[in-house]
Amino acid sequence: MLAKNDKLAMRNRGWFEGRGILALNIVSSPGAGKTTLLERTIQDLKDEIPIFVIEGDQATANDGERIRAAGAAAVQVNTGTGCHLEADMVAQALEELRPPSGAMVLIENVGNLVCPALFDLGEHAKVIVLSVTEGQDKPLKYPNMFQAANLMIVSKTDLLPYVDFDMDVALANARAVNPAIEAIALSVRNGEGVDQWYGWLRSHRRSLGHSSSIAPQRSAAHKS
Repeated sequence: MLAKNDKLAMRNRGWFEGRGILALNIVSSPGAGKTTLLERTIQDLKDEIPIFVIEGDQATANDGERIRAAGAAAVQVNTGTGCHLEADMVAQALEELRPPSGAMVLIENVGNLVCPALFDLGEHAKVIVLSVTEGQDKPLKYPNMFQAANLMIVSKTDLLPYVDFDMDVALANARAVNPAIEAIALSVRNGEGVDQWYGWLRSHRRSLGHSSSIAPQRSAAHKS
């Protein structure tokens, strides 16, 4: 199964690279704030970067509807009993989304810190979202996911005064399992750290040869 997925992921990666598309695999536990982060990102950057979203959940089209309301074309992929997205699901969603060259594709994976670590989707980078409400030991409890991630976003920092979460310990734990991981702490609610996230996105788009641009008209793609 993994060998077949890896072969399809290589095909996806070539498809993205050939079109200069920045594709990110956004992973987290359920409720860490992935969808809210994507909503804010779309609202703030949609006139600068053409953004398309593949929305993964076991059931419902709720998150896909939220993404479209924020202003981006989205395909909802429901996995049923599956706990992760796979490369062929992404390939099928891309056929419907049809993102143009230079776009950014954000893949919101199913909320799970185990299975998504094993399945390459052909993305440019994995971004793991860790909420301050989850605990600073998550990187040690789920090392494979943090080892696979390029960036860790520590979300909901506006709640730090009300939870027992040590930011320095969380970062140390993440770097104990992945010394190369980058980290950004932010709050979508009050905007703290959001510009740093946008700077990271812009930097990775520049690495593909893109400067800021006005987004073309989007399709209204959807799938339940």
